[in-house]
Amino acid sequence: MRHEAQAGHGHRHGEHAGHGHHHGEHGHHHAPAATWSTAARATLHCLTGCAVGEVLGMILGTALGWGNPPTMLLAIALAFFFGYSLTLRGVLRAGVGLRTAFRVALAADTLSIAVMELIDNGVILVWPSASDAMLSDALFWVSLGVSLAIAFVVTTPVNKWTIGRGKGHAVVHQYHH
Repeated sequence: MRHEAQAGHGHRHGEHAGHGHHHGEHGHHHAPAATWSTAARATLHCLTGCAVGEVLGMILGTALGWGNPPTMLLAIALAFFFGYSLTLRGVLRAGVGLRTAFRVALAADTLSIAVMELIDNGVILVWPSASDAMLSDALFWVSLGVSLAIAFVVTTPVNKWTIGRGKGHAVVHQYHH
């Protein structure tokens, strides 16, 4: 593993200047450690936005009388929207301009949200009767909770991997003080 070279350690050679986290703009511009704890926090952040979007999408799709495919597409779109929005809010509070904050949110969250949505919706699709459950059914809430928990377990190693490479949620950490 080459985490040491990518985290700013072991600079025997001048070859590491192009790694994206040595710009000199910020004195504290190092990627956070790629620990399981850091990855779990990043995944929990992603899970929050995804869960809000999923539930709101299911509520709206059901209330509008939509079928499963359009309701699922709405839920996925809202999961991305709320996932990005949570990151955008934090980065904007750090005083970053909207255009840069938007790019940071895309870089930080796209892979994480995509994996989470793939797993979450995949579980719902293969769970017998889960996609037909109504909001008032226990099956709806149980299958949603289980699918999000499985998505969390699968997405955490993905986030650990991206953070270890100075990508994903590591991009956001440079804007936290």
